[in-house]
Amino acid sequence: MALEEFQKLVVIAFGAFFFIMLLPALLELKKPGDAGPRRIEDCSVLLEEQLRIASLERTEDMKFDQALVSKVSQIIAALPNLET
Repeated sequence: MALEEFQKLVVIAFGAFFFIMLLPALLELKKPGDAGPRRIEDCSVLLEEQLRIASLERTEDMKFDQALVSKVSQIIAALPNLET
């Protein structure tokens, strides 16, 4: 009898613990404290400019990488000739 009562108590304690842990999340879903992300109209031009600059920087990096790849491929192509 005592073991069954202890098991019931453990189940109730774990249930209460999980309910208490999940209660804030459930309340937040029901009534969010924040309206969510908002678009700021004044910064859209600044953001577009930053995206354009970032894309230009990436293309410059790609050009450098292509030159590096061609040099490395020339070195690799010369390696079998060194063995003979």
